[in-house]
Amino acid sequence: MNEITVQELKEKLDKGEDFQLIDVREEFEYETSNLGGQLIPLGGILIEADKVSKDKPVVVMCRSGKRSAAAIMQLQQLGYSNLTNLKGGILAWAAEVDPTLNVY
Repeated sequence: MNEITVQELKEKLDKGEDFQLIDVREEFEYETSNLGGQLIPLGGILIEADKVSKDKPVVVMCRSGKRSAAAIMQLQQLGYSNLTNLKGGILAWAAEVDPTLNVY
């Protein structure tokens, strides 16, 4: 499985690269803190798979990287090959990029 570090994600965001960021946490988690990605909770990832781009790179994130890895495995069964997991999730982002971010 492809992975990206939070520093690499920050570079992509800073450069304005064209990619999709999917957050597979629950709505209450997203409301606490998010990086501006599209919210598609893990439980609905297959139902809402049509919202995940096949035409550009997609970074999938969660709290720690475990749920996003599970989402990627599910989507790969539908033929997705453009997915990258955010290593360490939002916890790593808060620890390494933005310590002011609310985490839980």
